[in-house]
Amino acid sequence: MAESYVFSVVLEPQEEGGFTVLVPALPEVVTEGDSEEEALTNAEEAIRAILAYRRDHGIAIPADARPEIRRITVAA
Repeated sequence: MAESYVFSVVLEPQEEGGFTVLVPALPEVVTEGDSEEEALTNAEEAIRAILAYRRDHGIAIPADARPEIRRITVAA
């Protein structure tokens, strides 16, 4: 049976439509999709590929990183 992992993702809506997905624990994973569902499906596929790569090359699989979002106001 395959080991299961849980990773937090950042789903960022794009001005022109669609979404970008980042996985803070796996910085190699940056993907997108035209809809939220497509973006998350693409993220799952990318995560699987990175986990396989890391396993095959003896690279540690990190624990989940829980991003915290804050707003900063800057006068420019």
